[in-house]
Amino acid sequence: MLPYKELAQLDKLVHEPARLSVLTALSACTLAEFLFLQDLTGLTKGNLSSHLAKLEKAGLVFIDKHFVRKKIPQTTIRITSDGRAAVERHWRQLESIHRAIQQQGAHNDKRSSTV
Repeated sequence: MLPYKELAQLDKLVHEPARLSVLTALSACTLAEFLFLQDLTGLTKGNLSSHLAKLEKAGLVFIDKHFVRKKIPQTTIRITSDGRAAVERHWRQLESIHRAIQQQGAHNDKRSSTV
């Protein structure tokens, strides 16, 4: 059986490309500044803010807004343990699905070459 149905059942909150990019970047560091994430992902401020709000609402990231030297606004984002688990699970699922599809394809190639 091919795992194509599993692709349709992936966590859509995590699977959305911009959010997957953000979560993957955050999983590689302790915290990131908003502007760094914006530059890294290539998202606009509004788009990144929107995606971060969805991730925060789901408990996958923590957003801290504060001022540096009482004047300069700074927003930092941390991935939560739930967020880290979700993105790691997502990548494992994608790898497993990809491996299964490749194996099925190799199996079909062997079958068609013997005919």
